Amino acid sequence: MAPSFDWWAAKGTAAPPAAVVVKMENPNNWSMVELEGPTADDLFPLTAADGAGGDTNKTARRNKNAKQLTWVLLLKAHRAAGCLSSLAAAFMTLAAAVRRRVAAGKTDNDNDTGVITNRPPEDLTVKSRIYSAIKVFLWVSLVLLGFEMAAYYKGWHFTAANLQFEYKSVLGLFDLLYSKWVLIRVGYLAPPLQFLTNACIVLFLVQSLDRLVLCLGCLWIKLKKIKPVLKGGAADLESGEGGYFPMVLVQIPMCNEKEVYQQSIAAVCNLDWPKSKLLIQVLDDSDDPVTQLLIKEEVHKWQQEGANIIYRHRIIREGYKAGNLKSAMNCSYVKDYEFVTIFDADFQPAPDFLQRTVPHFKDNEELGLVQARWSFVNKDENLLTRLQNVNLAFHFEVEQQVNGVFLNFFGFNGTAGVWRIKALEESGGWLERTTVEDMDIAVRAHLHGWKFIFLNDVECQCELPESYEAYRKQQHRWHSGPMQLFRLCLPAVIRSKISIWKKANMIFLFFLLRKLILPFYSFTLFCIILPMTMFIPEAQLPAWVVCYVPAAMSFLNILPAPKSFPFIVPYLLFENTMSVTKFNAMISGLFQLGSAYEWVVTKKSGRSSEGDLTTLVDREKKHHRGGSEPGLDEMKEEIEQQERRDSKKKKHNRMYTKELALAFLLLTASARSLLSAQGIHFYFLLFQGISFLLVGLDLIGEQIE
Repeated sequence: MAPSFDWWAAKGTAAPPAAVVVKMENPNNWSMVELEGPTADDLFPLTAADGAGGDTNKTARRNKNAKQLTWVLLLKAHRAAGCLSSLAAAFMTLAAAVRRRVAAGKTDNDNDTGVITNRPPEDLTVKSRIYSAIKVFLWVSLVLLGFEMAAYYKGWHFTAANLQFEYKSVLGLFDLLYSKWVLIRVGYLAPPLQFLTNACIVLFLVQSLDRLVLCLGCLWIKLKKIKPVLKGGAADLESGEGGYFPMVLVQIPMCNEKEVYQQSIAAVCNLDWPKSKLLIQVLDDSDDPVTQLLIKEEVHKWQQEGANIIYRHRIIREGYKAGNLKSAMNCSYVKDYEFVTIFDADFQPAPDFLQRTVPHFKDNEELGLVQARWSFVNKDENLLTRLQNVNLAFHFEVEQQVNGVFLNFFGFNGTAGVWRIKALEESGGWLERTTVEDMDIAVRAHLHGWKFIFLNDVECQCELPESYEAYRKQQHRWHSGPMQLFRLCLPAVIRSKISIWKKANMIFLFFLLRKLILPFYSFTLFCIILPMTMFIPEAQLPAWVVCYVPAAMSFLNILPAPKSFPFIVPYLLFENTMSVTKFNAMISGLFQLGSAYEWVVTKKSGRSSEGDLTTLVDREKKHHRGGSEPGLDEMKEEIEQQERRDSKKKKHNRMYTKELALAFLLLTASARSLLSAQGIHFYFLLFQGISFLLVGLDLIGEQIE
């Protein structure tokens, strides 16, 4: 506990305070330090009544004041030493983590588990092209840094205009090489690099303008309080009279989701909707027999509770999630249902979800989709989930809401949405041609004239990936799939009968600007061009491009999640760091490389909110009343024991080669920037390089087994 300094202004004749004991506990195990507090003579100034020894008393008073100052300074020095010790311990911990990563020797080139693909294995030479290009830039930058440092110590300037040689004398080898290098970069390298820089700046400004327009549209919606309005009135479940209760099919596609299957099935089975009007399909694509048995038993328990729920398992597992949904829609009884709702395995809809979404279809025959927004039970779990929450909050609050209000079109999020089955059928149903079947069906439905509604005030809880490995795989699929789809649907968009404005919006805004240009300029401008301009200073990148505009865009992005404002700088750095993954995915999807067809099931932790946990406990008590299949309880106990054993195993993280190569490239460029005293460029390169280093060593997010 910190000592009180109220005694500095003490009055009267109060008793002297007791000795102050300061404890410092840190990794160096410092011993307890006991400091004497001020005495009564230190507290009260002497007056004229103290007698003739005034001069002596003044000297004593000065000595006592010096003693007080020494005591305070000693205390502050002690605290400062403790802080330095804590920082040293933090750096030691970081160094130990780095040493463990390097010793483990596992990189992102190692084989991953959980990858589902119906394509042949990808050629490693193709897969490593981007990594090889980054390595070339890295080695070139190291060589150039050596040249520039040697020139710096020779007292030369770094531009051709200021570089002076005495050509009448015989030049040394280094002088000759450096002079030739300066002339080459001025005449041949700087012009194309400056042209590419200017092109990326234009794309950056166009994308920033699009982001600004979206934010202004969201502000307009807030000010005018615009929201979708029910045409037929809300349903009344209590009376059952005059309500709108069409037949609804609920689908829960899952694949080896043993962490979350219980809570998702329980949440769907507790939806407030007439049982006779509701059918739940559990679409299990698991290839693990134990997981299959557990899910089947969970379905059986809810059947005993009176839920109208069935279990389906495919023998031939093709087409990823799209194949699973397509197979379920081919069932003969589907023709009796008018709407279908889809929830991924980690989604937990509120009981009134159908009441707040399905009534929007009443008396609105043009409406094909009602989409709800996502909320996250683990958004504050670690830094990675906090940064993801910023991105997704902007996506739902701004992008989806603005497009829904002004265009009646947006990309289906794949879950937490209600489809009119007629719209699905007229649009061609689920197709297995891409890994983004949700965006595919949304584009085709829009081309057929169907309208969409986004409900920003209806939320459905789910999970965010807590490890960087899971998040990286998810982002690869989310950015490669749209490029696959763009190649496939571009002719259909051009030939469609929708208006020219809608065609332009879909081609230039929906696909090119937000799916292709964004990862292209983000990676090229901030990860390649910026460090290269440090070694070719004749090509310049203005400070406002490096600092001010990105800061403004980050500020706009973080507005829908105001609690995340303390993380605005990490968010900016992390988004640039993720650009290498998104750029790689975009290239894979655009040119149909093998990794574009990978489907990795995002690892779940099975987290629930506090209220959900209480509800699940009650449900579990009810379920224990019924019987289980023979041997299932023993199997569950064995699984729990295995999980306990696995939890004691040492977890590991991987090193990501592309991120590490870019980290060293950026740090090398920051050293070059330091020589030429470029302030903003130096700080940006330094912190961005550190960000790449932390991500490359997998020091963000949770560890994986």
